[in-house]
Amino acid sequence: MSELVADDPPLIELRGITAAYGSIQVLHGIDLVVPAGSILAVLGPNGAGKTTMLKVISGALRPTAGSVLMEGHDVTGASADRLARAGLCLIPEGRGIFPNLTVRENVLMDTFSAVDRSTSDLEEVAYTHFPRLGERRQQLAGTLSGGEQQMLALARALTTDPAVILLDELSMGLAAGGITTVVVEQFTGVVAFADQVAIMTQGRIRAVGPPEEIEHQLASAYLGATA
Repeated sequence: MSELVADDPPLIELRGITAAYGSIQVLHGIDLVVPAGSILAVLGPNGAGKTTMLKVISGALRPTAGSVLMEGHDVTGASADRLARAGLCLIPEGRGIFPNLTVRENVLMDTFSAVDRSTSDLEEVAYTHFPRLGERRQQLAGTLSGGEQQMLALARALTTDPAVILLDELSMGLAAGGITTVVVEQFTGVVAFADQVAIMTQGRIRAVGPPEEIEHQLASAYLGATA
């Protein structure tokens, strides 16, 4: 994990974020800090607003109020393309792989963003993290198991040398090797490899802290006791 000096800004910070789809308000004043090199797990039931929050961070949805900061710079309203070039990588729910391409072809899909790296270098990054993919490099991605497809989605992200990875409903114990990561999940198994856990319900962050301090609050959150 990266060592931070006292004056280092968080890699990602949300300040008072509200967001809506038309007249339907989804996020209600989200404040969240993601230090560099940390893994933050945002847990909550379906409909809590977790995916909407990732869309705001990634530039896919403009907030109606509040600010998004990346390394202390205000990037509120920046396009998804601009944020991707700055190193922010979103892996959506459903994995976003190309099922009719081989594992190797999927791994190399982002070579346009790595002009100074050879295809062999990119493959080494992917297969070093996930040796099982190396064994299946000529296999069609759509024939992989669900867990292997998750590995492939994360391997593709790692070939872009991202600063931040945003994972939507993608856990399976997959960690990104020291890269700042925000993972949203409804299942609590992700807590095992998180540095910080946030509980989210009804578009609000209810609690944030180390897993050992937050875990006991999860049951009441899912039962609606924090509403």
